[in-house]
Formats: sequence, C-alpha cells, structure tokens
Amino acid sequence: DAGDASTSNTVDYLIIAGGGGGGASVNCFTSGGGGGAGGYRISFPNPATGGTSVSAQAYPVTVGGGGTAGANPNPYTANAGGKGANSVWNGITSAGGGAGGSYSQGGCRPGGSGGGAGTNPSAPSRTGGTGNTPPVSPSQGNNGGTSSGGDGGNASGGGGGIGGVGGNASGSTKGPGGAGSPSTISGSDVTRAVGGSGQGNPSSVDATAGTDNTGNGGSGSSSAGGVSRSAPGGAGGKGVVIIRYKYQN
Repeated sequence: DAGDASTSNTVDYLIIAGGGGGGASVNCFTSGGGGGAGGYRISFPNPATGGTSVSAQAYPVTVGGGGTAGANPNPYTANAGGKGANSVWNGITSAGGGAGGSYSQGGCRPGGSGGGAGTNPSAPSRTGGTGNTPPVSPSQGNNGGTSSGGDGGNASGGGGGIGGVGGNASGSTKGPGGAGSPSTISGSDVTRAVGGSGQGNPSSVDATAGTDNTGNGGSGSSSAGGVSRSAPGGAGGKGVVIIRYKYQN
C-alpha cells in the first residue's frame, strides 16, 4: 500500500555485491591473493534526504553470488579466483568484488573492491586490483594490496574492503584484507564487505571462504618453501540487499 506522504513513503537500503574468490597456490613459494569485497552502497541513516522515495509497485531484487574459489588444474598453473556478481535494486548497482590473483594470473583484478595480487617466484611484485570500479559516489570500495616478489618474498596482497584498502605484502608477510563497515540497518550491528586475506610463505595455509550475505572476499591459500602442494583459494561470500522502511505510524 502507499505510505503516508509525511512519514512513510521512503525507504533506506543496503546493497552489497558478491565478494571475489581468493587465488590458489601451487607448488612451493606461491600464495594466492585475497578476493575483494563486493561493492557496498548504503543510504542508512540518511537524514539529509529522508530516504529514497518509493511507490506501491513491484521492485525486483538481484543478490549477487560470491566469486568462485581459485582452482589448481595442474602442478604448474594456478587460477585466480572468480569475480563476485553484481547486486541490484531500484536501478542501483553494486559491483562484484575483484578476484584474488594467483601464480599465473597475478594482479590488477578490479571490482567493487579490488582483489589482492598473487605471487610467482620468478616475477616481481604485482599490483592489486582497483576498487570502486565502475566508479560511483560515495565510493563502493577500495583497492587490493600488492604482492612481494622473488624467492625471498612471495607473499600475496589482501583484497580491498569498504572500510579500507587491502594490505600490501612485505617480504614473506601477507597483506591482510581491507576492513569492512558496520551497519545497524537490519536492527543488529553487523560488519560486512571485508576483504579476503592474502597469505605469506613461512607455512602452508588453506584458504577460508567469505561468509554468505556479507559480500566478504575469500582468502588466498599458500604453499611454503620446500612443500610441493597445490591448494584452492576460498570462495567469495554471497552479497545481500536489505530494505528498511516504516510499516506503521
């Protein structure tokens, strides 16, 4: 039904896309980058405009799925993760998170927040993906972190989050995922859109998937020096669309 024009014909929204999948590791001295968080667009609380005006009609909702985990089809080639899918409501689109890079598919993977760069022992440092791609205002995300190169490094960068850039790797130390942002639009204080962590190479670490309905990025995996193994990255978390409205006066 149509709301009372003086109090209840507007809504607030939170639209988060699917997070990017983390990159895989292969053989020794490699690590996959963390997936970028899904784009994060919110109007709550919005005292300046009083919310977004709506009418009594159907409003289709698209909730973006998380990006696929980076796979490792053979001992020498590791795949990057998959990009998260977009979430859409009322003509407002949040872009899927950028995928975490890998051994053969390094960095520069853009999205709502950018994916972290993966490593290759014979490659120099790589640059993470660009966030807020495509650009909107306010920004829907941040850049992913860089990897460290060469046999003395080989740590991967973290995926960007809505609350900060993905951390840059330093030597054998991983870049952490970018921070998320808390919101009480659902009635509880929940932090969402966190970037996936990169990995270092002092030890072998399995990946962690992003939590569904948060748009968090999946982490990368790592294979330590002297350890011959391949390990997939973590899948990105599915996004979420939340609409908050006043239902009685």
